[in-house]
Amino acid sequence: MLPMTDILAPFARPDGRAIDQLRPISFETGIAPHALGSVLVSFEKTRVICAASIDERVPGWMRAQKVEGGWMTAEYSMLPYSTLDRKQRDISRGKADGRTIEIQRLIGRSLRAVFDLKKLTGKTLWIDCDVLQADGGTRTASITGAYVAAQIAIQKLIADGKLAENPFTDSVAAVSVGVFKDTPVLDLNYVEDKDATVDANLVMTGSGKYVEVQSSGEEATFTRDEMNTLLDLGAKGIAEINLLQEAAIAEGLKL
Repeated sequence: MLPMTDILAPFARPDGRAIDQLRPISFETGIAPHALGSVLVSFEKTRVICAASIDERVPGWMRAQKVEGGWMTAEYSMLPYSTLDRKQRDISRGKADGRTIEIQRLIGRSLRAVFDLKKLTGKTLWIDCDVLQADGGTRTASITGAYVAAQIAIQKLIADGKLAENPFTDSVAAVSVGVFKDTPVLDLNYVEDKDATVDANLVMTGSGKYVEVQSSGEEATFTRDEMNTLLDLGAKGIAEINLLQEAAIAEGLKL
């Protein structure tokens, strides 16, 4: 593994950040008043509304198979004006595109990895992630905000006596890492992402366990040492994001 002192050598990123520095991250809770829990999560120019709602029933397949507990699932969409060129709505095409399906499944998997579904008896927790502005890392921002919105919703259910205990077993967050101009960097924005030779998305729990690692070379290859360096950068970033999530949840429960 490359020593961190080596990879932290002076390097000019397009926005002037250090290579192990996150973009400015903020959480505005209560952004969707009709949702049980909601947050506008911003990774600088990437902005996503994540909202959690409760349905007092489980999917038909659970009822048919007599599966105990509840369910949690996610939907993801990029609003037409979230990108430089207008993005056509999925409903206009008659179906969701492959990228949309992939990302919403990733969000659902990420949250279910730290959630005991048996403690959500007879209920479905829906997480809706709508991208207002895209500047790289919309899937990682969505996962990070989805956990905040879901945790706020769950704790409100407990406070209202509608749930006996918290099904969450850990926190979860995500961040991107990659190799840009031959240098490992944390939390890529769009300019870096489109020119990165290696691109990876890390999903990790608050206790430091991996939920998912998505990594690929863009017309390039990478070594085990480079991968280890990217994992180290991601773990550092997610530890910082965890603290911001905790503060956001506490703020959201005051509303």
